[in-house]
Amino acid sequence: MQLWSKNNNKNYPDFWKEYLEHFNTQKSKRSQNEFRFVAFDTETTGFNYEEDRILSIGAVAIKKNRIDVSDQLEIYLQQTVFNEDTVEIHGIRKNSELDKISETMALQLFLEYIGDAVLIAHHASFDRTMINKALRRQGLGDLKNRILDTAILFKNSKHFLYRTDTRKSYTLDELCNNLKISQSDRHTASGDAFITALAFLKITSKLKKDKKIQDIRELFVLK
Repeated sequence: MQLWSKNNNKNYPDFWKEYLEHFNTQKSKRSQNEFRFVAFDTETTGFNYEEDRILSIGAVAIKKNRIDVSDQLEIYLQQTVFNEDTVEIHGIRKNSELDKISETMALQLFLEYIGDAVLIAHHASFDRTMINKALRRQGLGDLKNRILDTAILFKNSKHFLYRTDTRKSYTLDELCNNLKISQSDRHTASGDAFITALAFLKITSKLKKDKKIQDIRELFVLK
């Protein structure tokens, strides 16, 4: 990942420079209660990183082991690519009456919202790559935030708590079933972000209860 400095980012938009400043600034060691986590999800026209596009981004913050519903984000993007086959999954149509914004504006709002938070997503590599591809289309760099994947955390925690097969790749539906989480708002970006946040809290609560971790920072070694 390229590290941009004040000297070589002068031609970049202000919102990108401000985002990078979060990581250029040296910060004191944080306690586990000082971490801001953001669970996020993207709905897309498909799974092709080069050809498909983001339709919506949903995100919600987690602070001090609680979901902060007053600190959330929901964005719908103008569609330059349309795939009828995926509409039945996410329900977002090209000519819907949803308020939609440009990809550039969506990225700006998303970066301003997340800051230097630790990001959480389910099968995070997909959502991260879709965001990074969008950033690169704008001539910018990749996300710099730490990212945790609830699929990996669940798989690892299930293994050493319940001796479950670590080769399995758990879907978000399977997490909901295992952790007894309602799926009433599945397949919307904001709904899946909230479900991911709930899953994250249930997994970490179990890990702490069973004394598998003492500090939230230990999660980074479970990746």
